[in-house]
Amino acid sequence: MYRVNEIFETIQGEGTFTGVPSVFVRLQGCPVGCAWCDTKQTWETDEKDQQDKIFIIDKSEDSPTWCWLRAEDIVTEITQRYHAKHIVITGGEPCLYDLVPLTDALEQAGCQCQIETSGTYTVRASENTWVTVSPKINMRGKLPVLASAMARGNEIKHPVGTEKDITQLETLLEACPASPGATIALQPVSQKPRATQLCIDTCIARGWRLSVQTHKYLHIA
Repeated sequence: MYRVNEIFETIQGEGTFTGVPSVFVRLQGCPVGCAWCDTKQTWETDEKDQQDKIFIIDKSEDSPTWCWLRAEDIVTEITQRYHAKHIVITGGEPCLYDLVPLTDALEQAGCQCQIETSGTYTVRASENTWVTVSPKINMRGKLPVLASAMARGNEIKHPVGTEKDITQLETLLEACPASPGATIALQPVSQKPRATQLCIDTCIARGWRLSVQTHKYLHIA
């Protein structure tokens, strides 16, 4: 059973799969506490916010409401309502949950799965799931980024506002190496020009990749 905040179809706006039509499954619950988080409505799992499925599937605006859904229910909703076969499981922090049943069921239905995680919880997903680790270092929740999550990541997508963020990533990669062949990407926070230029310069110097949040420029979900 999964606490689902919303399910919606859009275009993946960032990272390796930028531009790919995708269905996002947003799960409820996150103790990480990122200051710049744009989905703070997913942090708490208050029972008073539990709703029937119909109010979640047809949700039209951000809210902390959620419903319990089984893996097979999520697959049914996706395959009956949407065209996209790329499924992004996000949050909140999706790795609060055992995602093996959900990712297995989605793959059996012909979908490709991607998880977006902070790296602060063990990744439990199918072997073929693409894992995007956006490591959250020294956040309010004081949760350490796990070496196992970094090693499982197919891409490490790090939010950057200042030079300090790049230094923290370099320190993290020394202590918790990424897997061989993993993509290392820098993502400017909030489209700030200085942060964007810093990411560009660093990516050129390190041979890393730039991840731009294109959905924010396009004003789509």
